[in-house]
Amino acid sequence: MPDERPLVLQETLSDPRYSPWRLSVAPMMDWTDRHCRYLHRLITRHTLLYTEMVTTGALLHGDQPRHLDFNAEEHPVALQLGGSEPADLAACAKLAERWGYDEVNLNCGCPSERVQKGAFGACLMAEPQLVADCVKAMCDATALPVTVKHRIGIDKIESYDFVRDFVGTVAAAGCEVFIVHARNAWLQGLSPKENREIPPLRYELVAQLKREFPQLTIAINGGLKTPDEIAAQLAVVDGVMIGREAYHEPWSMAQWDSRFFGTADPAASREQVEAQWLDYLDRVHASGRSWVHAMRHALGLWNGTPGARRWRQVWSDHRLKALPPREVAAQATAARLSGLAVAA
Repeated sequence: MPDERPLVLQETLSDPRYSPWRLSVAPMMDWTDRHCRYLHRLITRHTLLYTEMVTTGALLHGDQPRHLDFNAEEHPVALQLGGSEPADLAACAKLAERWGYDEVNLNCGCPSERVQKGAFGACLMAEPQLVADCVKAMCDATALPVTVKHRIGIDKIESYDFVRDFVGTVAAAGCEVFIVHARNAWLQGLSPKENREIPPLRYELVAQLKREFPQLTIAINGGLKTPDEIAAQLAVVDGVMIGREAYHEPWSMAQWDSRFFGTADPAASREQVEAQWLDYLDRVHASGRSWVHAMRHALGLWNGTPGARRWRQVWSDHRLKALPPREVAAQATAARLSGLAVAA
């Protein structure tokens, strides 16, 4: 398959100054679908984007195009898999390569009970040799980078030795990139949301991993928001993954390309992004699909500006869902500008 990525992007990814994992947006269930990723790509060209976690069962026995299709503009884009059977993960890694993804990632960090019942996610950290077997099978099946996203520990295990031994075992099987959520995963007693907030952040353990495994690419995830926080971590580790901040405040990514990749920022203004996003909604609508599912990802675009609340209210009005998106956009912009006038 020919490389459809823009030439400037190919040059950036091959630039030795910039790891492909230097900056990424986390895989987030029910959020980082193809519509969300398209919006993010309007704001940052070089940040690595991840799919939602897709289970091996969904791919091997379900609707593959529904789970795997993506827009060419999304590159670089990685497929995150959930599973624990080496043969199934190998088959899905082949699918990732066939579909044109840039990376395949194994989820060893999700703490939800549903995921645990499937014997994958964060509970896999208790079985590092199984993870190593999965990684080896995936590496043998594809030329794509095979990466692992994991926690620093599970339940009350807070020893650095635990995560060090996990990384060491999995690295020996061929994994060279680890994205580390700097919190423990509590497998009992906390919801997934609480697992993103209650276990304390321990950035120092991720930094220690980088010192002990300098040959590996170590990226950090968890609680980071501002460009200055990102820059501080990039002085210590190889990459930073941002989750909820990127989703809820998409304009926070507007200067990432210039600050962290040394290239021009693609979005000059929120108005420009909104205009390009509306073109995308038009295409979704023209295809016969509902634009509403896509639009929910863009509701934070004007956050922090006068009139943003009124703009969101119009786009969220269920009475307007049957209208073409441009008609709703006209009403939303009028509402936003009226709020701007009031603020002035």
